[in-house]
Amino acid sequence: MSVNIPSNSVPSGASRFQVHVINEGHGSGAAMSDSTDPPHYEETSFGDEAQNRLKISFRPGNQECYENFLQTGETAKTDTTFHAYDSHTNTYYLQTFGHNTMDAVPKIEYYRNTGSVSGPKVNRPSLQEIHEQLAKNVAVAPGSADRVANGDGMPGDEQAENKEEDVTGVVKFGWVKGVLVRCMLNIWGVMLFIRLSWIVGEAGIGLGVIIIGLAVTVTAITGLSTSAIATNGYVRGGLGVLIILLSTMVTSITGLSTSAIATNGFVRGGLGVIIIGLSVVVTTLTGISMSAICTNGVVRGGGAYYLISRSLGPEFGGSIGLIFAFANAVAVAMYVVGFAETVVDLLKESDSMMVDPTNDIRIIGSITVVILLGISVAGMEWEAKAQVILLVILLIAIANFFIGTVIPSNNEKKSRGFFNYQASIFAENFGPSFTEGEGFFSVFAIFFPAATGILAGANISGDLEDPQDAIPRGTMLAIFITTVAYIGVAICVAACVVRDATGSMNDTVVSGMNCNGSAACGLGYDFSRCQHEPCQYGLMNNFQVMSMVSGFGPLITAGIFSATLSSALASLVSAPKVFQALCKDNIFKGLQFFAKGYGKNNEPLRGYFLTFVIAMAFILIAELNVIAPIISNFFLASYALINFSCFHASYAKSPGWRPAYGIYNMWVSLFGAILCCAVMFVINWWAAVITYVIELFLYIYVTYKKPDVNWGSSTQALSYVSALDNALELTTVEDHVKNFRPQCIVLTGGPMTRPALLDITHAFTKNSGLCICCEVFVGPRKLCVKEMNSGMAKKQAWLMKNKIKAFYAAVAADCFRDGVRSLLQASGLGRMKPNTLVIGYKKNWRKAPLSELENYVGIIHDAFDFEIGVVIVRISQGFDISPVLQVQDELEKLEQERLALEAAIKDNDCEEGKGGIRGLFKKAGKLNITKPAPKKDSNISTIQSMHVGEFNQKLVEASAQFKKKQGKGTIDVWWLFDDGGLTLLIPYILTLRKKWKDCKLRIYVGGKINRIEEEKISMASLLSKFRIKFADIHIIGDINIKPNKESWKVFEEMIEPYRLHESHKDLTTAEKLKRESPWKITDAELEAVKEKSYRQVRLNELLQEHSRAANLIVLSLPVARKGSISDLLYMAWLEILTKNLPPVLLVRGNHKNVLTFYS
Repeated sequence: MSVNIPSNSVPSGASRFQVHVINEGHGSGAAMSDSTDPPHYEETSFGDEAQNRLKISFRPGNQECYENFLQTGETAKTDTTFHAYDSHTNTYYLQTFGHNTMDAVPKIEYYRNTGSVSGPKVNRPSLQEIHEQLAKNVAVAPGSADRVANGDGMPGDEQAENKEEDVTGVVKFGWVKGVLVRCMLNIWGVMLFIRLSWIVGEAGIGLGVIIIGLAVTVTAITGLSTSAIATNGYVRGGLGVLIILLSTMVTSITGLSTSAIATNGFVRGGLGVIIIGLSVVVTTLTGISMSAICTNGVVRGGGAYYLISRSLGPEFGGSIGLIFAFANAVAVAMYVVGFAETVVDLLKESDSMMVDPTNDIRIIGSITVVILLGISVAGMEWEAKAQVILLVILLIAIANFFIGTVIPSNNEKKSRGFFNYQASIFAENFGPSFTEGEGFFSVFAIFFPAATGILAGANISGDLEDPQDAIPRGTMLAIFITTVAYIGVAICVAACVVRDATGSMNDTVVSGMNCNGSAACGLGYDFSRCQHEPCQYGLMNNFQVMSMVSGFGPLITAGIFSATLSSALASLVSAPKVFQALCKDNIFKGLQFFAKGYGKNNEPLRGYFLTFVIAMAFILIAELNVIAPIISNFFLASYALINFSCFHASYAKSPGWRPAYGIYNMWVSLFGAILCCAVMFVINWWAAVITYVIELFLYIYVTYKKPDVNWGSSTQALSYVSALDNALELTTVEDHVKNFRPQCIVLTGGPMTRPALLDITHAFTKNSGLCICCEVFVGPRKLCVKEMNSGMAKKQAWLMKNKIKAFYAAVAADCFRDGVRSLLQASGLGRMKPNTLVIGYKKNWRKAPLSELENYVGIIHDAFDFEIGVVIVRISQGFDISPVLQVQDELEKLEQERLALEAAIKDNDCEEGKGGIRGLFKKAGKLNITKPAPKKDSNISTIQSMHVGEFNQKLVEASAQFKKKQGKGTIDVWWLFDDGGLTLLIPYILTLRKKWKDCKLRIYVGGKINRIEEEKISMASLLSKFRIKFADIHIIGDINIKPNKESWKVFEEMIEPYRLHESHKDLTTAEKLKRESPWKITDAELEAVKEKSYRQVRLNELLQEHSRAANLIVLSLPVARKGSISDLLYMAWLEILTKNLPPVLLVRGNHKNVLTFYS
């Protein structure tokens, strides 16, 4: 039986590996091979003459950055013909490959489970058995390599705090004028005077009070949460807590009273009290949340947007910021339309209509919003003075209403439904009486915008002296005062005025008339015809009821003007301020135009005009009941996120969440968020869906754009908590071979300095394993720590920018090997610990100091000691491109200086005479622009730059070779020794990647010459069980023959400078030489491992024969026994083994299974 496996292994583009060798220091070039032969992978080198020619001119003080730029070395010469000598007379080399080493060849028995019915499990030699000295005498010095950082590092130069803006002459407000006054004016808006009576008439006293209570409670909890987030541990005074307690008591008492009343009148409905109570709940919950947020750090401009974005991050903040700013702009229209309605009613009474009621509202509204815009543009100082005056008028108007309720009513007012306080009217108005098309939540939607004024103070947070103190104190006190006023007005007006009245004084009850049993009938008036025809008076029909009830009607009209205009003015100021803060953060790039501020208070004039345009568009609707529900959902969405921000920050358990506001509770905030969302859908489900679709779209947009901001949001804190929980949970999971994945430490130094090494590692760790780019800083600890810490964030950011899923880690150590040893032991977390070390091949090992060579080989020994696999990667040009990066940095600096000089010249090109020239030289001096070099030197520098560019280009191309799609070709896997399967797993993972998917696996294993087919079938069966696809299997039976004489001569010449040659000396001289040069290769050592040396040279011949055209070679890494193989001899093995080949991965696992064929 034979196994025929198709092979498409020879790539058409083999010439892409061709490297042009520069032989400037030699008399003749190397012999060129036939054009049809696969390329020789000879390393580019520069002779001494080339070194002398490639001089680099540098500016004073910058010479040291070029010292390591030029690389020297010898040109590799390889003859194209080999003169083999007869080695088959020695039967030793005809025996099975692998018989002369403890290294085991791949076998299926190593991968079976214990007790497997398919055959016995066989244990392969452990890594220690082939790595330690034959005499098992290993002593471990406990704790000798453990080093703990003692915090000697000096802090970085970066400063965490931004400089405060110059506040000279800037107007700042305290908590009364800045928050309390604004919130009260905004909450006592248009609803208080021209809609509250209608709400109570529709819903009754019971549901009306519950509506107010629910709205106020939700907004109050949000306010408290916001306050907790913003003060970060310091609140001036204890008034805030007292306010919260008072507001909570009011809400609780309202709820208890509502429950008590409802038990007596629930048959009648009680909906008015419920509506008021619902509003109080919503407002109070929101106020609590806002207070919590505000007391957890410094609050700047932006109001609700600032609080949400700094708590939940730019994704939520950016999306809700736009929605909230738009809602405030629409609120301007709502309040202005309310004002215009009142003016139109006055015009009706005086019979002075201009066109018709709708168009008159539009005309008056347009004129009003223009006047308000003028006040706003004049500055915050004028706006604040206007607000105080309006508040005084409003308080007088409210007092006037309460006084009017106790002044005895006259016949005219009785005919319009006002009878002073009457128990019968209270009882009749307690239950709901919804007109056609109205219901509880439609009435709530009309009323709820009245409660949105709680954020009027927070929205100008940037203009407050102390936002952390002012926002919770002013907001909560405003909620308390306005809630009492709303409930008081609602109950009083419902206890004095009937729902329907004709306005005719002749509609009195005549003796003998059959009364319909209404409260008005009992008080001597018959309004029964209102059941059949529309009436103009009463709670349900007359929006000017409060004016009629009051002691002096014009004062109520003034109060209406004050409430509507103050609310409109507050919203007109809030919307641009919030929008400006959003634009300043540059979350939405296209809105940067509106970020500009003017004047000492940084007024957003552009935002004012944008708000004006939006308000005008909605004023043209001219229907208050249409506009109010539009913004109800937008405000509710904002409140829901403020509540959720407080909950999320608490749930994330971040140590930075330390609100001074202790009253808030995370679960109350969550309840407030859920309640807001529920109310949104109940009010208008399709509007709620549209609101969330818009918010989701904006959230996805901001997430996709990834704004460059870091606000320490609770989202980041929760991500950390989730990652920590998952890591801890992972520690409880036992390792299983099916879940094995390469988790690599890559010794890249700075990740940008060896991109090719990182790219090839990332190719087999991306989305499947851990990758840590490591750097060791050697030198004085303080200097090293400072340098290490200063570059940590930059290097991790480089990984993210280049979309490399890897971590960056660095250590400071006394020597390179100590640093790597620390990384090998301490890197990772729990189960996410590295199991593979990836290093680049030390190309300059022959010229490197002995200490460097000892460290390099030492870290391989250390990795094996810690049972960590090793991968050594070699490419022809080497990995380090730091010289290129240094040259690029210098060129960038020169370009910046050139641009700066051009800018200086441009600024002065209009100046004439002596002064202009002097100014130009002054600017040039500040920019440190030196005189240009003479022309001769400039030409020399240009010629030299051409050579540097040629060298750079080759190095850059080599560093990017693993970034390119590899095309059709092969990955040749020389799986010579069974290391648990890592040598096979890594190339398999590579073939799953997009860049390598067109490459086929060719497997090369050692075997007996007389059992080639049997070995092939056995390996094909093993690979099939592993479910690893392959293009071909090659059984190499002549690995153990002696290498070609020429090849062996190259190896001997390579090690000749490092040999001791003690066998030719007398014993005394030999011992002296060993003491003086213990690092050299002794004749005894070379003779003891001569067969292994033969094998490395022979393998290179086989690799040249079979794999010179491969895209990548993956080869079993030979293991050097500690104490038996010198560092130089081991490096000579690696050199001769991988010389003049395509990119090579030398792989050695930790001899534990990483592959299994069990399900």
